[in-house]
Amino acid sequence: MSSEAPPLERPVVPGAFAPNPGRASVGAMLLAQTRMELTLILRNGEQLLLNLIVPLGLLVVCTKIPFIDVNGERADFFVPGVLALAVMSSAFTGQAIQTGFDRQYGVLKRLGATALPRTILLGAKTCAVLAVQVVQVALLCGAGIALGWHPHGDPLSVVVLLAVGTAAFCGLAFLIAGVLRAMATLALANILWFLLLVFGGIVFPLREMGGAAGFFELLPAGALSNGLRMVLETGEIAPVSDVLVLGAWAVATLGAAAATFRWE
Repeated sequence: MSSEAPPLERPVVPGAFAPNPGRASVGAMLLAQTRMELTLILRNGEQLLLNLIVPLGLLVVCTKIPFIDVNGERADFFVPGVLALAVMSSAFTGQAIQTGFDRQYGVLKRLGATALPRTILLGAKTCAVLAVQVVQVALLCGAGIALGWHPHGDPLSVVVLLAVGTAAFCGLAFLIAGVLRAMATLALANILWFLLLVFGGIVFPLREMGGAAGFFELLPAGALSNGLRMVLETGEIAPVSDVLVLGAWAVATLGAAAATFRWE
């Protein structure tokens, strides 16, 4: 046996080797995945139609063709409602359909096997939706002003309503896409989009719904459209009741989605 002492191990200095493998920072992962999710949305012609073209076309038609009676200026009534429709289209319908097919095709399963945390994945999807909504709001507000819209109210109240409404609709999208098959998600998301368009106070005043108006005001579309209309049409701050309704939907749907969502 040798009496020589074993050589001392040299300490490994982080970054001393190239390449230096390791997981990226949380911020870098969120930014990269958000860029990817946004690219997928922009490459999807159906989502562009749903998120941009349909709300813009509906705003022009409803403002210029008086087939729906409203009190006051038509643009002042329809712009807040169509803004609510744009949020619903991007945060709910588009998000539900894309997430449902990502789950069916195994995209979520494969991403779950990487170093990308699931919280970052959902956060990136939400950030991509928010980026789309910035374009939606700018486009619809510009078109509304060109059509004679005169906005009032506090911009912060609008931001609060849009943010809480986005959370509520995203939670509903993840809840549906996490438990149903992709084709069932596609069908249900489109049906709910149409029903909320008609009964959510977006193009038809809720007061015309008679005794059912109180029920429809508790729907996320009804609360969002009514809140935006109260702020932008009458100049009030965000109604507490509408913010609470949207917040309750956000908490309930996001909690249910977290408990029931299946990644494959």
